[in-house]
Amino acid sequence: MDSIKKNKLYWFALYTKPRWEKKVDQKLTLKNIESWCPMQKVERQWSDRKKIIDDPIFKSYVFVHTTLQEKLKILETEGVLNFVHHEGKPAIIHEKEIEIIKAYLLEKNVLITTQSLQTFEADMKVKIRQGVFMDNTGRVLRTTKNKAFVSLESLGQVMIVEFPQHYLKKI
Repeated sequence: MDSIKKNKLYWFALYTKPRWEKKVDQKLTLKNIESWCPMQKVERQWSDRKKIIDDPIFKSYVFVHTTLQEKLKILETEGVLNFVHHEGKPAIIHEKEIEIIKAYLLEKNVLITTQSLQTFEADMKVKIRQGVFMDNTGRVLRTTKNKAFVSLESLGQVMIVEFPQHYLKKI
């Protein structure tokens, strides 16, 4: 990877305090920093009712589209713990990955869950043949009669996506 230019816009991931994703996103927006906290609608059960809420997909993560010149301003934001690092440098998230997640969230009846990479055993490697994740590869976690749950690696997290089995091809 090329070295990071201080004045060029990149997507970075921030690590936040637990349950601070929405607040950090708002605080960064107030500072005129482009941020994005991917959300999905989920149903939650309370003792007296059910409610549909916007829930962050990546727990304790918020994405920012910024330059490294803004790093201190971002780190001074309440709730931000640090930039996610890779090989000692802030990890750059590719624009294509952000676009894929955004496109997937626009599809009907989608559900993305994430888990830490350490919890998974390697299994069959597959390539997605259609849909917004087409040409991406992943590993099958489990299958049902007609569907497969596939892990797609990103940010040291795994995005678990449910696919019809005919979307997949063994590698």
